[in-house]
Amino acid sequence: MYGVVPLWIGPGLVDWACHRRTSIERTSGWRENAFHWLLLAEGGAALVATALLEAGAALLLVVLGAFLAHELTTYVELRYTAPRREIRPFEQMVHSFMELLPLALLGLLAVLAAAPAREPWPPVYLAGAAAAVGVFNLLPMAEESWRCVRARM
Repeated sequence: MYGVVPLWIGPGLVDWACHRRTSIERTSGWRENAFHWLLLAEGGAALVATALLEAGAALLLVVLGAFLAHELTTYVELRYTAPRREIRPFEQMVHSFMELLPLALLGLLAVLAAAPAREPWPPVYLAGAAAAVGVFNLLPMAEESWRCVRARM
């Protein structure tokens, strides 16, 4: 709750800054941006499930499924994007970090699944995390979408 979530929000914002610096609206455009929305949704699904479900086999399967979907989407997105714009080493490192977080979450959940039952995450924390995702991930992604739409006009 206090480790993986903040570590996920920050790199998402840094990744957006990398996209902005390489002007994706003029290169890979709205298609890459659509992949970013899908990737955000896949990661978000794993986090929402983790926040609301008890640690156990069902949650591990949900997070594993989200991780596999995220990896497949990442592969398809990179196959599309790489020929259309430069993906600089720093951005590649940010992507690597973002890909490791779901595995870290899966490992932590596997440990928690063996522990006694826990309380759901506090509503105040959930609201704060949702606000942080909104400000640092959803708004920058929406701005990226707007730049892509404007570039197509």
